[in-house]
Amino acid sequence: MKSAATELRIGIDFDNTIIAYDEVFCAEAKRCGLIDSDFIGSKQAVRDAIRLLPDGELAWQRLQGQVYGKGIVGGVVMPGVEAFLHRCKAERCEVAVVSHKTEFGHYDPDQVNLRKAAFDWMAANGLVGDAKAIPATNIYFESTRAEKLRRIRSLSLTHFIDDLEEVLTDPDFPPRIKRILFSSKEPFEVATYAVCPTWRDIEHQIFEGVDD
Repeated sequence: MKSAATELRIGIDFDNTIIAYDEVFCAEAKRCGLIDSDFIGSKQAVRDAIRLLPDGELAWQRLQGQVYGKGIVGGVVMPGVEAFLHRCKAERCEVAVVSHKTEFGHYDPDQVNLRKAAFDWMAANGLVGDAKAIPATNIYFESTRAEKLRRIRSLSLTHFIDDLEEVLTDPDFPPRIKRILFSSKEPFEVATYAVCPTWRDIEHQIFEGVDD
């Protein structure tokens, strides 16, 4: 009998969902003199500290361009992602990556192609390919959130995983898709979506109770 899991079509965000940048942001911000050398904290903590500086928002955007471009090589696979994708492959689920990512950073002096950098990182980390859960043809980079949401809708997904509540709660998010927030924080309000702090939790959320 065909497994019900094979009917699943799972979409996944990229930045801060598949890839973790915390150490890269902290190191690059220190190199640029934006935070103290003894600063310890996550990407969000780095962002919050930089935004308090004069012209902090501009400095943060420049830092993002550097990290998402040349600095992406220092990013690491989020714990649990590889096991999750292995499960998807074993269950013969279709997986797609849908990311809001411009082609070039607005404030990146090197003008590194951010989409190519992200794709190359996925390939280098063994996450994409014909023998993997994510085929190269199932990776989509969109220039705006609206375009990302249209892509999600066009793929007829059963689930979508993102670290941003703003995406999952957008009025244009397709209502039939099961939404999963990858976060350890409490939701903005009474959530109409699952909140999972780890990829192991996401795996349970999606596959638990799927009938063979």
